[in-house]
Amino acid sequence: MIVGARATSVDDVVALLETHGADPYDEAVSQLDHALQCAALARRDHAADALVVAALVHDIGHLLVVAQGDGFRPGLDDHHERTGAAWLGDLFPVSVTAPVAAHVEAKRYLAGVEPGYHASLSEGSRHSLALQGGPMTRREAATFRALPCAADAVALRRWDDRGKVDDLDVAALTTHRALLDRVARTTSP
Repeated sequence: MIVGARATSVDDVVALLETHGADPYDEAVSQLDHALQCAALARRDHAADALVVAALVHDIGHLLVVAQGDGFRPGLDDHHERTGAAWLGDLFPVSVTAPVAAHVEAKRYLAGVEPGYHASLSEGSRHSLALQGGPMTRREAATFRALPCAADAVALRRWDDRGKVDDLDVAALTTHRALLDRVARTTSP
């Protein structure tokens, strides 16, 4: 599979998840298991379709790094949130890509404003938080809160934090195909 600068179809997204989703990152679960757990949590919370898709694909930037042969490199911020949002940008609406792009900032935001949040993070998330700039300052938090996607990014972040359970039984990727197609089609000219 050749990964281009932009996803051109839902097939590209599914292929990337299927081909590289079994790869671990800095958690106990695989990339695909994490994605499926986050999507399941979003569905359970009755999130809008676009936000369920965002939960499913929020870490796709990590898979792009793996697909390009670079692999996961501990100690390095790969800016997966921006890479992933850009790669998805021609296929999905901003209601998907904006929360994807902001989910790391949402972690920084929560770490800066919510007592106990930092301590609740997994070891991998605490480590990556340090690489990603650490907790936000009050000024940074105010700027983040003003983003149109801030609430969705925070919701996505909370699913991201909880979607790291080893051997959790969740729906397979194939069950999300119709949703991916439906949300992607909303952006067609």
